[in-house]
Amino acid sequence: MGDFCSEENRRHSTLLVPFSYYKCLIPDYFAAVPIHWHGEFEINHIISGCAEFICGDGRFVSAEGDIIIIPPNMFHAIYPHENSKQIYDTLVFSPEMLGASENDRSAVSCVRPMVSGEFGINPRITREHIYYDEIKTAVENIFSCAKGNTPQLDMLMKSEMLRLFWLLEVSGDIFRVSENTVSMGEIIRPAIEYMNENFYEDISVGQLAEVVHLSKSYFMRCFKKAAGIGAIEYLAQLRVKKVCALLYETDKTAAEAASECGFRNLSNFNRRFKEIMDCTPREYRKTTRERGDFQAKTQHGII
Repeated sequence: MGDFCSEENRRHSTLLVPFSYYKCLIPDYFAAVPIHWHGEFEINHIISGCAEFICGDGRFVSAEGDIIIIPPNMFHAIYPHENSKQIYDTLVFSPEMLGASENDRSAVSCVRPMVSGEFGINPRITREHIYYDEIKTAVENIFSCAKGNTPQLDMLMKSEMLRLFWLLEVSGDIFRVSENTVSMGEIIRPAIEYMNENFYEDISVGQLAEVVHLSKSYFMRCFKKAAGIGAIEYLAQLRVKKVCALLYETDKTAAEAASECGFRNLSNFNRRFKEIMDCTPREYRKTTRERGDFQAKTQHGII
């Protein structure tokens, strides 16, 4: 889900191992996965519970058994739904797993258009899907290979991925995107990038509206629709996540980390931190260091 917002800095794949697997639990491992994007594909398999998903301009509440597929560079976010806890597997993988750099006709006509955004993907596969059983089997095999994590299983994983996307193709869940289609996410993307680069400075809604060349009121409506939360709330969450990274990775005091990340009032920082993370900065540092690297990274919103 790298960096808390904007385009992720975290690399989920390498040339040698072109994927990363994560076992996730929301909100226990992380309070939310706010809007972000990355250059890899992502598959989420909902084991139990539910959560609110934003995928491009679509919004839905997931259900047990759902399979959610995110193409490269699609805006996506996950927020808790009511009092439910969602347990799910996530795999983020390079387009190279599907042979994106090859020059055969399947790569040229089918894979690369998904990477470029020329083709879209229906992200949510439910139990009512005509090929649900076949898709679920392919996804379960993909995750089994990822957990096994050997070069030999990588071969099987690739074959199951190709079968999965073939099933999506024949069922009509991969489709050509209209050239005139502009999503709300694309409209606000420059504002999110601006916040990610300048979160330590004072930022107003007016400044953000100017970045995307919209009126203040229209920008606020666009942002809420695309991100699920308002721009100022998003900025507060971004700053808190940056503070979390400093608390885990450095010995800076909470006050020092807060000031470095754009909070000008310590009492306001402490209140916002508790609201967003459901703990104090001191408690966060203690528990994440005790839990270790994986939970700390998920708390930062890295995945």
